[in-house]
Amino acid sequence: MLHHVSFGVSNIERSVAFYDAVFAPLGYQRVWEDLRPDGPDQAVGYGVAGGGDKLAIKLRPQGQRPPGPGFHLAFAAPDRHSIALFHAAALAHGGRDNGAPGPRPDYGPHYHAAFVIDPDGHHIEAVFNSPG
Repeated sequence: MLHHVSFGVSNIERSVAFYDAVFAPLGYQRVWEDLRPDGPDQAVGYGVAGGGDKLAIKLRPQGQRPPGPGFHLAFAAPDRHSIALFHAAALAHGGRDNGAPGPRPDYGPHYHAAFVIDPDGHHIEAVFNSPG
């Protein structure tokens, strides 16, 4: 259904460091970038190698408020261990904990996730929902 989503970020260098770190354990990487020192419309797209972007971060130095309560993006994780690595990377790169890695039986018998808030206030999740 969705082709991609974009987030406005107030500091592109900080956000690139954050998303490079949190996406690596999930198997996602930069698939394109437009980074020019002092350029007004810098951006980076993330996805799977050889594919298009699924999330783009775009510099909005004046700030852009993240969506309100109830909105978050969940990214597929390859296994439970990668969720713990995602969470640890987020906290090490300026993110805030919003739910430690672990099972979420209220969401389903195999639902395992971690929730964080990025440096600009965007709520993101890594999830593995499979019996393995």
